[in-house]
Amino acid sequence: MNWQADWGLRFRMFLTMFLLFALYIVFAGVITAYMGGGLMVFAFLFGGMSLVQYYFSDTLTLKSMGAKTVSADEYPQLHGSIERLSQQADLPKPKVAVIDSDVPNAFATGRNQKNAAVAVTTGLMRTLNQDELDGVLAHELAHVKNRDMMVMTIASFLSTIAFMIVRWGAFFGGGNRGGKGGGGVVVAILVSLLVWIISYLLIRALSRYREYSADRGAAAITGNPAALASALMKISGQMDKVPKNDMREEAEMNAFFIIPIKSGIVGRLFSTHPPTERRVEQLRDLEREMQSF
Repeated sequence: MNWQADWGLRFRMFLTMFLLFALYIVFAGVITAYMGGGLMVFAFLFGGMSLVQYYFSDTLTLKSMGAKTVSADEYPQLHGSIERLSQQADLPKPKVAVIDSDVPNAFATGRNQKNAAVAVTTGLMRTLNQDELDGVLAHELAHVKNRDMMVMTIASFLSTIAFMIVRWGAFFGGGNRGGKGGGGVVVAILVSLLVWIISYLLIRALSRYREYSADRGAAAITGNPAALASALMKISGQMDKVPKNDMREEAEMNAFFIIPIKSGIVGRLFSTHPPTERRVEQLRDLEREMQSF
């Protein structure tokens, strides 16, 4: 495997976490000042929820998607592929999960390389041939090797907290706690809205770059960028045939899927992924580079 560390991705992950950390220091100060409860209470609740999210992110994500961890007896070919690709990527074999869904997609989750899971849908396994499926699995393993799942999990969780305050702040923050009254709640909600918007944009910017990086990683693991390019085109084409209700149910996981659920003009504007055509073009360039050696 000709694996090369992606320093561009590492810098972006560091910058994203640094900016989010600074943002949430301000966020915590405003919330405790205007919604009451004290900094220690906020830190205890927020820190406790963060720890739960960090240590159980793989379990929570799999359950939220209806993914079932499967054994090698149930899916021997899938387990065999992931084990072989994990060895090629110099990674511990992750947990293997399957989602009973017609939406052809896959994702990886977990806090680190030793606590990771790769999930695929039954629709994906029906859509792709073996080489293409290997390309998709290698893409997910590249996310594991790059450790970008942890950054996305933490960043998404912090953004969700801000959104919850925007949505429910007026209900839970009423009265005169903290001595600020109703005006304080409004300030806290407005600041939370600003924090959520900035977090949202930072996460999307990082997510788009990490997909390019995972595509390059998959090409390094398999040595076959053409197979992943073919898989991406097949998955993208099949998305248009999936019932819209099914797609809406899955859309909340867009940042983790290999191909996002399409959601109109606004969805493309704030997409978590670069255009499939550009990803395929990059993979074709990688294929030509490999053939030239």
